[in-house]
Amino acid sequence: MAFLFEYGLFLAKAITIVLAVGAIIALIVGASHKPKGESGEIELKDLSEQMADAKVRFIEQALDKKALKAHRKAQKKQENIEPEGRVFVVDFSGSMDAHEVKNLREEISAVLNIADQSKDQVLVNLESGGGVVHGYGLAASQLNRVKQYGLPLTVCIDKIAASGGYMMACVADKIIAAPFAIVGSIGVIAQVPNFHKILKKNDVDFEQVTAGEYKRTLTMFGENTDKGREKFKAEIEHTHGLFKSFVAEHRQQLDISQVATGEHWFATHAKTFNLVDEINTSDDVLMSLDKTHQLYKVSYRSKKTLSEKVGLGVSAAVEKVSMSLWSKFNNARF
Repeated sequence: MAFLFEYGLFLAKAITIVLAVGAIIALIVGASHKPKGESGEIELKDLSEQMADAKVRFIEQALDKKALKAHRKAQKKQENIEPEGRVFVVDFSGSMDAHEVKNLREEISAVLNIADQSKDQVLVNLESGGGVVHGYGLAASQLNRVKQYGLPLTVCIDKIAASGGYMMACVADKIIAAPFAIVGSIGVIAQVPNFHKILKKNDVDFEQVTAGEYKRTLTMFGENTDKGREKFKAEIEHTHGLFKSFVAEHRQQLDISQVATGEHWFATHAKTFNLVDEINTSDDVLMSLDKTHQLYKVSYRSKKTLSEKVGLGVSAAVEKVSMSLWSKFNNARF
């Protein structure tokens, strides 16, 4: 009887929680239909201060009292040295559709509003395997704004900057890559599945109406023609030509015919082709710059709406409740 009572109480609690979660989700869905404007804000973090704090915490544990006193005395002298300038650090981790360019645009604009052309510079930590042409074309143009403004631009690649990612990187005055970072892939690819034979086999007709001879060169459901394939191939070649011209313009030390084959290389090999200028990690680059410059991390954060905030809370609550119910249910059984 005690077991049945506990089980009934547990079941009542579970139903109550599920109903409460359902009500919250209904509110969220209702709120999501209301028009909302996008807004966000720029965050500026003092990386130099963060690095100094981390160093102090480590040293306090590693040195004895005498050595620590001597270090603090030397550190005070170092603090009186005026930085040569500021380094604004921006992170870009790009996806296939390059939607991150929205934040990049805000970050670059913020930097250009406060940067001193005579002594400041920009460093971008870049990670991307490429994606849509128009998206990465815009991302590269955002980095080119830094150059046009007259600020030195460095791109650091710790893992990968290939295809559209390299299109962005090539804009920089200096490209620094970790030894096994992947770079290059200066090529264009497009893939279109075709289900015409399957539809034909099952007696399914497909009709497509276009105006303009080349409005649609290849189709997923209709029968493709050699003429359409040739036009599609020509469009891909044209895009590749634009890609090569862009890279050649910004990296004049390259033999573009040698590297624009669609291949990719590890950075140590890529350096022999002048695809990168220096082999190093972003961590070491920042540590070196910190000795002479003030480092700031610049990031743009979109403000979450009430429904998004509640949604995140509900997601966490549901996960917690699910684990709790699973645990209680299994305890009851055993």
